[in-house]
Amino acid sequence: METKQKIRIGKVLSNKMEKTVVVAVESSRHHRLYKKAIKKVEKYKVHDAKKECEPGDIVKIVETRPLSKEKHWRLAEIVTKKGAIVVQPTEIV
Repeated sequence: METKQKIRIGKVLSNKMEKTVVVAVESSRHHRLYKKAIKKVEKYKVHDAKKECEPGDIVKIVETRPLSKEKHWRLAEIVTKKGAIVVQPTEIV
């Protein structure tokens, strides 16, 4: 039986620990009664074996087996780097 791993996309807050980064994942929901959008930010400790991440990077993380007391996620890929410039296809021509 195969289990589906959870995937989240978030922003790196800190990389001061050895092979671990802190990633903030933001989600929003509507309150049932007051119909107001509520923003929730969750912080995850993520295993970064190659120490590639810098604060400000947007990353994709995947749930994994427990690696330590609080670390249950690993880095899947870096979506965008902090200083990267985003160029639209229409700007190239």
